[in-house]
Amino acid sequence: MTRARQKPRILVVDDEPAVLATYRMILQQKGYDPVAAISSSEARAAIEHERLDLLLCDLSLEEKNTGFEVIEYARRIQPALPSVLLTGYATKDIAEKAAQNRIVVLFKPIDIEEFLSTIAAQLRSGHEQQQQKESHGGKRAIV
Repeated sequence: MTRARQKPRILVVDDEPAVLATYRMILQQKGYDPVAAISSSEARAAIEHERLDLLLCDLSLEEKNTGFEVIEYARRIQPALPSVLLTGYATKDIAEKAAQNRIVVLFKPIDIEEFLSTIAAQLRSGHEQQQQKESHGGKRAIV
């Protein structure tokens, strides 16, 4: 099976089991291959060991870790990985920090249509970045 035919692999990180199960079910029904992580440590392990196409991460995780830390870690391992931050805390500071770091934010409660269209757009963007990278001589160092 070629990479183009594989289902997009999406890491979903949320510390609420019911929310995580819901995201996973929605993604599976829409033809994606979700990987679920209920903690930042599970998310880090998945980032290190899985081929991922997108990261969806809740802002509020454990006491010392937030979605921002998980996304920052993911970008060190997989620099071109598109990321979406999911949060119920709509503050100006969060929106500004996300914008500065080129992170898309979706506010809870999640609108399913917006959720799915954001995922599709981020996957397209990640795919386009990968194609550009490959057409410019393969892997290049990020400085």
